Amino acid sequence: MTDYSHQFDRDDAIIEDDVDRGALSRPDVAPAPEPGRPRARRVGFILLGAAVLVAALVYGVLRLMSGPTEVTDDAYVGGDVVSITSREGGTILAIHADNTQQVRRGEPLIDLDPATEDVALASAEADLGRAVRSIRAANSSVDEADAEIAQSEADLSRAENDYRRRKAAATEGAVSGEELSHAADTLSTARAALNLAQAKRAQAASSVAGTSVADNPAVLSAIAAVRRAAISRSYMNIVAPVSGVIAQRTAQLGQRVSAGTPLMAVVPLDTLWVDANFRETQLQDLRVGQAATIRADVYGSNVTYHGRVLGLGAGSGNAFALLPPQNATGNWIKIVQRVPVRIALDPKELRRNPLRVGLSVKVSVDTSDRSGPFVAGASPPAGGHEASLTGGPRIDAKIQQIIAENLGRRA
Repeated sequence: MTDYSHQFDRDDAIIEDDVDRGALSRPDVAPAPEPGRPRARRVGFILLGAAVLVAALVYGVLRLMSGPTEVTDDAYVGGDVVSITSREGGTILAIHADNTQQVRRGEPLIDLDPATEDVALASAEADLGRAVRSIRAANSSVDEADAEIAQSEADLSRAENDYRRRKAAATEGAVSGEELSHAADTLSTARAALNLAQAKRAQAASSVAGTSVADNPAVLSAIAAVRRAAISRSYMNIVAPVSGVIAQRTAQLGQRVSAGTPLMAVVPLDTLWVDANFRETQLQDLRVGQAATIRADVYGSNVTYHGRVLGLGAGSGNAFALLPPQNATGNWIKIVQRVPVRIALDPKELRRNPLRVGLSVKVSVDTSDRSGPFVAGASPPAGGHEASLTGGPRIDAKIQQIIAENLGRRA
């Protein structure tokens, strides 16, 4: 075994010599702090605490002045998405609007090839003229039958007179029996001719009796065919049913579309609303008509919208989901449900600061006034209306012109 005792004695001697010479000195002592710094730090903390306290007091006072509110940031902008579809099949010849473009109600959107509908309209107009002429011919047949009846009545009267004279003469022996028999046959023939003429008049009058040309069934059917063809022709020019911005355009030039094919959509940005999804624990004080303030993420806190509660949804989001939850099976965990609350926006504020469908917003509803109903009352549905395409005054004038021309007079 190695002996290390001599090595330890030598090291101790070296350390003692270094201490005697001052080689090993005491550790450095930290300098004394400046006398003013602790006080300045304490003053800073005091001022910060005072500022926080004042801010808390101001916030509390504002909350007390504003009254109770319900707030949620699970809210989104909603709006109508008006689908533009083709009512009749056809080939697209022109597209007058594209995505992001603004259109006004009645402006053209898409034109379909009208060649087939033009031919069908011309054929219907020709059928109307033919129906008017047939009624005109029927009226002439009635007049002709009246003339035949008058002639048959005259022949019958003459045959009756002849028969009476010959019968009187036959009693005196001045007329043979054969001649009297011929007179009787002539009388029977005249009566049959009168009956035939009367039957022809009844047949001719059956198609025109009690009606005029304008309200005759055959003419009315032809007029309906003309209107139907005119309506189909008007479907070839698709116009905007509402004012808004074009979205979801799928139509392409030369595309062959069938009836009901979605071509594009129009979103009216001046009738938007907000669907705020409040928790079920926040619904107790919500009422229809309460005032609401809305801030959109797109504008931040610089823009504030004002609205009114229109109504509460008929159920939670899960109740109307594609696959509603089955809480009666398996393990169950309670989840707080959310109910959509619809809030109307001010159209003037929307025009100043437009929004888009689907944007995120934060909603705050003032629940201090609880006099309103919890369920919205019955009201007419919103969303506007669209005029039916019946051809309009132009097709009415065309129909009257066709009738007049085929009656042989000017309209």
